Order: sequence, then structure tokens, then C-alpha cells
Amino acid sequence: MISSFFSSSGALSKRLPHFIARDAQVEMAEAVADTIKNKQPLVVEAETGTGKTFAYLAPALLSFDKAVSPKIIISTGSKALQEQLFAKDLPLLVEATDFSGSVTLLKGRSNYLCNERLNRFMLESKHKDKAQQIELVKVKNWSLSTKTGDIAEIDDLAEDAFIIPAITSSNDNCLGRECPSFDDCFIVKARKKAMEADLVVINHHLFFADLAVKETGFGELMPEAGVYIFDEAHQLPDIASVYFGESLSSRQFTELAKEIDFVYRTELREAKQMAKAAEQLRLTVLDFRLAFAMDKGTGSWRDKSRERVMQLHVQRLEQVMSFLTEVITDRLGKSEVLDHCFERLTQFTLLFKKLNSVNETGFSYWFDCTKQHFSLNITPLSVADRFQVECQKKEASWIFTSATLSVKGQFDHFTQLLGLQSSRCLQLSSPFDYAKQTLFVVPRLIPEPGTPGLADKLIEELAPVIRAGKGRCFFLCTSHAMMNQLAAGFRQVLTFPVLLQGEKSKQALLDEFVSHGNALLVATGSFWEGVDVRGQVLSCVIIDKIPFSSPEEPLLKARMEDAQLKGKDPFAEVQLPQAVITFKQGVGRLIRAEQDKGVLIVCDTRLVTRKYGNLFLNSLPCMPRTRSLDNAIEFLENID
Repeated sequence: MISSFFSSSGALSKRLPHFIARDAQVEMAEAVADTIKNKQPLVVEAETGTGKTFAYLAPALLSFDKAVSPKIIISTGSKALQEQLFAKDLPLLVEATDFSGSVTLLKGRSNYLCNERLNRFMLESKHKDKAQQIELVKVKNWSLSTKTGDIAEIDDLAEDAFIIPAITSSNDNCLGRECPSFDDCFIVKARKKAMEADLVVINHHLFFADLAVKETGFGELMPEAGVYIFDEAHQLPDIASVYFGESLSSRQFTELAKEIDFVYRTELREAKQMAKAAEQLRLTVLDFRLAFAMDKGTGSWRDKSRERVMQLHVQRLEQVMSFLTEVITDRLGKSEVLDHCFERLTQFTLLFKKLNSVNETGFSYWFDCTKQHFSLNITPLSVADRFQVECQKKEASWIFTSATLSVKGQFDHFTQLLGLQSSRCLQLSSPFDYAKQTLFVVPRLIPEPGTPGLADKLIEELAPVIRAGKGRCFFLCTSHAMMNQLAAGFRQVLTFPVLLQGEKSKQALLDEFVSHGNALLVATGSFWEGVDVRGQVLSCVIIDKIPFSSPEEPLLKARMEDAQLKGKDPFAEVQLPQAVITFKQGVGRLIRAEQDKGVLIVCDTRLVTRKYGNLFLNSLPCMPRTRSLDNAIEFLENID
């Protein structure tokens, strides 16, 4: 049945005029079908070009039986893939498989408009600057016609627009059934639709958020299912660690102070002492942030909390929360919003105490600072046992897939992190002819990472390559500092458009990159994965260095210390495998279709000078290799 569906004369080929039957796609689809039938876990690495999306969607849809109703949950690692699945891939497969069930999309609450918070924000709009008022008018006009409340529908509103947190709700500030706008709540409607649907497309964060909600016993965000499929599954271990841990941020405190002040100004004008106490909380949290004495960064809260100055700030914040609790207690029952604030303050007080009990073993205690805010976090070092408990609660099939799950052909790193050692593992190679379509360059004469003046040297050496490729290049960096230096330097020496991550939303940058047809995009983090640019508009991918995470990154540091205590090599067991998987993601941006051609340049000589370099090289597709940038220039000049 599966093989005939994917054959050159099958149901899929009749709806896709340029469909090409692929053996690897059929093999994966058959493995997924077997897993659904036998309810056993399956781990699949399907390299770029395999067609893994259709390979898991088709058997899931074909196996569906409305009478039995084993609901299907598809979880992705990004909103972009979530939307692509729902708007593009699923409609085609639903038609091709004659799927009889209902399908819906469910996002996290921060993606949906909160009418109550919008109305409140409009009351305060006279205090906003002109740019925010323009955004507010845009949102208000859209809110009058939207059916879903999904903010992604608003044209020209940046993903990181300042107004978004003010018009959406969080777990902390949502009033629930006490909200005056509850009957019109877009989140409630979306979750109700998801509970009734037969197939729900979600993301990994929402999956773990649902587990957290169910654990409290106060509800659920999505239905129980018979089939769980995780695309971009390489992201799961770190996301699971965050959700199985706990966090408290200065944003939560300042938002709480703002809510209490709003109650004072609109409902309880006599409660001036309460407003002063809320303002004291805001100022104390601001002082707490300054006590970290850093512009931004992360570190061990276990170590930092032992400093005398930080202990004083901890005591001060505890005192301020205690006083605010006393003040609010006298006014409970006079305002629904204030009652909710009291509940949050109580939760924050208990959590703050837990975050300062830093001697518990098996956890990483860490802090994260941005320019204005901080967060304190406690994260379990291993989520394997906890994740397996959740899996075993459900009589279901579990499928985990990504283009990057293995390290040198082995799945141990991924399966151990999630407790999936007994799973069936399947590795499927890309159908692309990398020997003819690509050239892989590790340039000579490039200084090792960390060498002073490295950015200038990279600009000097690589500008001729980018010119030869007529732009059409991604330069993927491992740090924002390098990214900004390179963008500034290339803008001085190139006549092509030079786009920089952060100057616009991710999708806007990608659209501009494609429309220019000759641009250089300098980026980090979010552009290493989940980006699909097909055709010769992207002909060159340059990576500044091997993407080792900083050993001072708190969770990684704690995992390395744990490995060392167990007598293992922390570099080999923890840091290397993670770097290989990230590296493979970046490399995967280059070739996205059968006709694509391109050059991959990695500006890190450690790939050939260090013993561990072979681990990276042997985890990549078989590409012709050279040390000469002249060869890269020749390859690029001959592409067209």
C-alpha cells in the first residue's frame, strides 16, 4: 500500500507533476507504517532530499481509522515548519490519501491576540510613542476581522515587535475564566478546536508545555493521541530540559509590578501603599540585575549566589516580596486582577526560594542576562527517565526524525539523552549527488579561531569568492560579535546587498535575500537550521568555525561535569556530538534540490589539523574536498 502510494503512477504522483519516486522515502514510510501498527519507537535520520515530511505524513494519514480514532500529533521544531506543514504539505496529503479526519494547527499562547490585554494597552496608548501607536492601530484594525487571532496573520508586523508581549498573554498574567473576554478568547477557541481534531500540528515547546499543564492536574492543551511524530527531533533534549526545569525572570517581576500598578490606577485608587510596594519591587529587581555586573551572558547561579553582594540582593528581594504580599493580603477580594496577582506573587516567592537552594544534585543552576533583564533557572541534567515515564503513560506510537540525529553513523548521543536506546534506528542517505553538485573547502592560511584580527582576514580572503558567486551566499557565524564585524566589513568592500540577522524578522530577511538574487546574508543561530532556499539564489555557504558551544554555557558545563564524575571524557561524550549535529545542520542549508549546485567553505583549519576533525568530516555527505579558494572561485563561476 505504501510503496504503491509513492510509486511513479501512485496517488502522490498524480497531484505532484514533478514527483520523483525515491527508494529512501519509501523505506522511511514503510518503517513509519510498521511503527504505527506495532506501537514501538522509531528514530529516523533522513538526510536532505529524502522527502521525510511526506514519508511520515502519508502513513500516518493512511493508518487513520475514524472508528478507532487514534488521534495524530505532529510536532515540529519551528513555527515556520509548523505553518508550512499545515498550509502546504497537509492539504495535499489529505487529498491524496482521502483522509477523513479533521486537521488543525495549534500554537503557544504567545502567538494569539489577547483581547483583554489589547483593550488595556489601548487605555494606556496615549503614553506610547508614535511608532507604537501606529502598530496598535494596525493590530486593532486586524482584530476586528480575524477568525483565529493568530498574530502571524498581521502583515508587516515584525516577529520581535515591542507591542506583541503587551497584547498577548502568558501563563503568569492570563486571568483564565475570570477574564471579561473569556468567551471570545482566541486561545480557548484554538485549544477547543485542537481537542476535537483528529490531527493536530504543534511545536516541541507546546508539547512539553502540555505535559507541564497536565502534571498540575488543572487541564490540558491538546488531546491524547495514538501517534506522536516529532520532526526536527534533534532539538528535543534541550527543549525537554527547559520544560522539565523551572525558571523565574525579571520580566515576570516587572510585569507583575505593572499589573498591580494598573489595579491601583483603575480600581483601587485608595491603595497608594500597594502601588509604592509594587514600584519598590520593580526597583529592587532592577538593582538585582545590575548586581550581575555584566552587559549580557550566562553563568552558574550556584557559584554566583555565593558572592556576598548577591546574597544581599537576594535577601532584599525576599523582603520586598514579603512586604508586598502583606499589603495585597489586606485587599484580597476587591479586584479579580489583584487576586490573580497575589497568586503569582506567592508562586514567585516559593520558586525564588527553590532557586536559591542551590545544593540539590542532578541539576544545573544557572542565570542568563540580557542588557535589561535576567532569569534564574534550574534544569535537570538528564531528562531520559522523565521523558520515558511520559511516553509509557500513553499507549501510542512514537516517531522521531530529523536530517541530523547521528554522529558518524551512530545514534547513541540522541537516544541516550531521551532514553530511547531500545528504539529502532534507521539512517537514510540523501539522494543528491554531492560529488557533482558540491565542492567542500577548508581554506589554507586562515588563522585558528580566537586569533586577533580574524574577521579582517576572513573578509580579505573570502570577498573574492563572494564576488565570483555573484553574492548568493550565507555566511553562518557562531557568535553575534563575529557576525556584526563581518557584516560591517563586507559592506565596505562589496557592492552586493549585505543583509544582517536582527535588522529585520527572519522571514523578511529570507524574502529579501531571494528577491535580490545577489545578496550576502550574514547570520548566526536561527539561520543554521529550518531555512530552505532552493535554486542558485543560494550558491555558497560559509561557516566561520566549528560550532562548539561555550564550555561555560551552564547546562553544557553541568553535563560535562556530570560526565567527568561518571569517569567519561566530557569533551568526547558531550561537547563533540552536540557540535557535530549543529555543524551538519549548517551544512544542510546548501543543497536543497536535485539541480542545486554550490560551494561549502568552513574557515576552521582544526577540521584537518586536529584528530577530532575526522568526526565532523565523516559525518558529512561525500563531497569533493580542496584547500584552495581558487578552486571555489572556479566552481562558482561555472555554475551558471
